[in-house]
Amino acid sequence: MKEDQITINKINDREELETVFAIRQIVFVVEQNCPPELEWEFEDESAHFLAYYGDLPAGTGRWRKASGGYKLERFAVLKPFRGKGIAKELVKAVLRDLPADATYVYLNAQVHAIDFYSKFGFVVEGGQFEEAGISHYKMVKR
Repeated sequence: MKEDQITINKINDREELETVFAIRQIVFVVEQNCPPELEWEFEDESAHFLAYYGDLPAGTGRWRKASGGYKLERFAVLKPFRGKGIAKELVKAVLRDLPADATYVYLNAQVHAIDFYSKFGFVVEGGQFEEAGISHYKMVKR
C-alpha cells in the first residue's frame, strides 16, 4: 500500500471517537507510559481525526482552540503502520481543517519529533520541558 491508501476522517460519531481513544491508549499510555489521567482532557472541545490505512484504523490527531491560539496535539500512529506516511497525512489534514482565524498555531513536540514537525513550518520556541514524563519543546507554526 502507498499513501493513496491513507484516508483521514474528521470524527463525527461516538464509535470513531472510541477508536481514537483506543489508539491513544495503546500509543501513549501503554507504549510511552503516560499517566492515563493526563491523556483524556479537552475531548469535547477538540476536533478529532482518525487515519485509516486501507480499511484499518491506524492513527489519530486533533486540534483545539486554546487560550493562546490553536493547539495541535495527540498525534499517534499504531506501531504496525509507522513509516508509511500516515503521520504526515494526519498533520496536513489537521492543518487544512483549522479555522481561518487560526493565525497562531502551536504544538508541544516530543524531542524525537522536532525534525518531523519542522517540515510543516513549525519552529522551536523556548526551552525543553517535561510533559507526562516525556521531554518536549513548544513549536510554533511560522
